[in-house]
Parts: sequence; C-alpha cells; structure tokens
Amino acid sequence: MKYRNASEILPDELLKELQKYASGETLYIPSSQNRKEWGATSGARQFYKERNEEIRQKYFKQNIKIATLAKNYALSEETIRKILYR
Repeated sequence: MKYRNASEILPDELLKELQKYASGETLYIPSSQNRKEWGATSGARQFYKERNEEIRQKYFKQNIKIATLAKNYALSEETIRKILYR
C-alpha cells in the first residue's frame, strides 16, 4: 500500500475538513470500486451455504440427531442448532 501526503492530492477545503477529525493520523481510504460480499471470491460463502443446507436436510428429512451431526461435521451442538433454526 502506497502512502501519499494528503496535502499533495486533496483540495485545501477538504484537507482542512479532514484535519478536524483526524489531524496527524494515518487514514485508509477504500477504493470506490464495488466491494464483493465475504467469501464471494474464495468460494467460502457457497461452501458454507451448501454444507448448512446438507445439515438441515439430514436433520429434518433423515432424522439424524444433533449430536451425530456435530460429530460428523466437527462442529459444536450449539453451532448445529444455530444452523438448523435460522
């Protein structure tokens, strides 16, 4: 990440306004590009969505117990309950 002096790129009016809130501090200004949702790029979001649906199917349609699901998916019983009752 490249750091630049704000006085070199911002108009004086904007610089003075920013100094009211963060004088002498380092600020991160995010890109104006649209941000993707968490896990959208890595595929994690889709993985967890599919896993959770599989857990729901096994519980509601196959009547597999919460304790068994927790063991099979290496999750706590509380986490399984959260998945089931969302």
